[in-house]
Amino acid sequence: MSSPLNSRRQFVKNTAAGIGLLTLPGLLSAKADTPAAKKKIVCVGGHPDDPESGCGGTLAKLVSLGHDVTIIYLTTGEAGIEGKSHDEAAAIRKQEAVNACKVLNAKPVFAGQIDGAAIVSNETLQHLQNLIADEKPDLVFTHWPIDSHKDHQCASLLTMQTWVRSANKFSLYFFEVCAGEQTMGFHPTDFVDITDTQELKRKSVYCHTSQDPPGIYGCGHTSMEDFRGRELGVKAAEGFVRMTGKGMGTITM
Repeated sequence: MSSPLNSRRQFVKNTAAGIGLLTLPGLLSAKADTPAAKKKIVCVGGHPDDPESGCGGTLAKLVSLGHDVTIIYLTTGEAGIEGKSHDEAAAIRKQEAVNACKVLNAKPVFAGQIDGAAIVSNETLQHLQNLIADEKPDLVFTHWPIDSHKDHQCASLLTMQTWVRSANKFSLYFFEVCAGEQTMGFHPTDFVDITDTQELKRKSVYCHTSQDPPGIYGCGHTSMEDFRGRELGVKAAEGFVRMTGKGMGTITM
């Protein structure tokens, strides 16, 4: 394993290499009307419904601009349906995720960890690194690491470690879910106007019928979209925190 000094050097090296990376505002500034302008976006979520509820409006907007989006679900929601076995629940929730990705015109990928038992290890890190590397992303979204759900934390930490170790640098942004109840201490550095894609986001969330979509919105997503919209001065928005190096922004390591 690398020494702490080597790890620190690698982080500094990667941060320096990433100073000129694509930013979310830059990505949203123009349509990808040429092959060179088209970018690859990856979103890593803990469970089916997390990417959709956390940044579904932004993902839909990026697709509408001509970019390619892949959603990687760390788990398949095995523990998410009362009265169903893990296998039964996983089959139902996987299909719901596939349906939601059809709505968003995104590619679904399943990382194979177990709902409620996600782990951070060398093996699971290597697996996620491989999945992300296969997509060759220009920009990646994942959970904010300060979250009450362990699986969300695992998704975030594994993605951050992938960002640190990646030879092909990508921009990294964090999204929020159920603010105050799950995501905590979240202060956006960036906002995306989802006024035009808010209903498409809602439609993707409602594909997760086993998860009580009204309850998903009731746990804070309706107010989050409204509040972030007020901060931006639009009807509805999603907020993000950009991963940056020391002295460059909100998040340091």
